[in-house]
Amino acid sequence: MLIINVKSDESIDRALKRYKRKFKKTRVLKELRNRKNFTKPSVKRRNEILNAEYRQKFYGDN
Repeated sequence: MLIINVKSDESIDRALKRYKRKFKKTRVLKELRNRKNFTKPSVKRRNEILNAEYRQKFYGDN
């Protein structure tokens, strides 16, 4: 559970923004999406290799 201490002179919008940032850093939503459907380790590895090749194509040789 995330706890955000709201300071007395701080607006609720600012506190909400801090909460959203903190929530995003915990990667809870990403973990939930990954657990929603199982991906075989071989498929996961193949996707990592394909993504690396794609990135290398655009950003590798400059």
